[in-house]
Amino acid sequence: MTKAARNAPPASLAAQKRFHAHPFDDDKLKEECGIFGMTGVTDAANFVALGLHALQHRGQEAGGIVCHHPEFGFNSARRFGYVRDNFTSQDVMQTLPGPLAIGHVRYSTAGKKAAVIRDVQPFFGEFSRGGAAIAHNGNITNADALRRELIERGSIFQSSSDSECIIHLMARSLQKDIPSRMEDALRRVEGAFSVIAMTRTKLIGVRDPLGVRPLVLGRVGDAYCLSSETCALDIIGAELVREVAPGEMVIITEDGRVESRMPFRPQPSKFCIFEHVYFSRPDSIIGGRSVYETRRQIGVELAREAPVDADLVCPVPDSGTPAAIGFSQESGIPYAMGIIRNQYMGRTFIEPTEQIRNMGVRLKLNVNRALIKGKRVILVDDSVVRGTTSRKIKEMILDAGAAEVHFRIASPPTAWPCFYGVDTPEREKLLAATMSEDEMRDHLQVDSLKFISLDGLYRAAGEAAGRDNSCPQYCDACFSGEYPVAPSDQIEKGFQLKAAE
Repeated sequence: MTKAARNAPPASLAAQKRFHAHPFDDDKLKEECGIFGMTGVTDAANFVALGLHALQHRGQEAGGIVCHHPEFGFNSARRFGYVRDNFTSQDVMQTLPGPLAIGHVRYSTAGKKAAVIRDVQPFFGEFSRGGAAIAHNGNITNADALRRELIERGSIFQSSSDSECIIHLMARSLQKDIPSRMEDALRRVEGAFSVIAMTRTKLIGVRDPLGVRPLVLGRVGDAYCLSSETCALDIIGAELVREVAPGEMVIITEDGRVESRMPFRPQPSKFCIFEHVYFSRPDSIIGGRSVYETRRQIGVELAREAPVDADLVCPVPDSGTPAAIGFSQESGIPYAMGIIRNQYMGRTFIEPTEQIRNMGVRLKLNVNRALIKGKRVILVDDSVVRGTTSRKIKEMILDAGAAEVHFRIASPPTAWPCFYGVDTPEREKLLAATMSEDEMRDHLQVDSLKFISLDGLYRAAGEAAGRDNSCPQYCDACFSGEYPVAPSDQIEKGFQLKAAE
């Protein structure tokens, strides 16, 4: 591709409008939520705050903690912003006493995006047999229908969150104890859920029958915890006991007994494969396998599938780093930090005037000019969603004097929205939904663009034979359009499923 072609404007004004994004948007799929629970220690809320801090990458909008003390009962604190800014002060933590607590960090995927404190979890309810609180990671795909039914029967909702449906379904259950009420409620729910709940004496964890979202059980001495990821166990010095199985309910009693129930009909596992690609922290363990190692292996598969002559392999920080290392190791092309991330860029930083808007991603990323000048550069990133940031990064690399720019993407083209707890743009705003790989290359104006194949991604995740089309082990709907649970609310609004081949 000539330099003139690389610097040419997009094909049409319509294309510019279709893929326009906010200048501070880093053009990534947004993490769902993070959940953590602790029981069996004198100050459970402090452990939960530490666990939520380790899970902050899963949600940065808001966080909350609910605890129970035998003398003072249930108490809660919910705040907007980061865990470090809200749950480290003694003024707050002293209001959260007791040996049992659960917490939640949030990025809104269902409900209103506006800052409304009543949407911040955990949610709490008083039942005939005592109070209970829940924290939910995932998305309920029949929440609209459930909400209409519940409101018609007299339920009064306090939030716009789909997760509140679970509390109302529990309240209407005729079962006597709270774990059984939860079972009753969750059998009505469709979609994806990992739920941590607490009563006055029990810590409860549940995964949906497909196991789309993660949940693990950990132990510190005689105390137990539940977490979205193993990295949060490390921060409190807990050992990993095991993953909660798809469709399993784990109940931890106040005397330290761990009970297991299987309240749902068994189904083939459909764990979210994007947890391997991007969502989980690289120091977490999924299915007994290091997330970092899987991402490094994705880079190895990419180098095998899409080799290119170049001088440097550079990650788009930070999520592209392990794959870039794997690509470099397999290809023999030197690895280099060609792009430096500003670690201290806040979410708002400065009022986005027109001049600031034109700076775009330069406020977050800067090119190592001395390294890049005159080089043929391979940029390794985890995904391309709308392509807005990819294009700006390409421009920065060329402005720094790079001779060529080649993109290698550590996931297949993201062509379909996720309805299981990930904030995805509408399908028409996904670059891969309306363009072929060659068209995306021309739109981004790079010398080459290649994505890892779905088979290659499965091999990197430990499936030696690649993707078994008859029954893939993972949920890969964002790549394949094959939804393991029909998104009934979205279909009702007009969403078109992929046509049968």
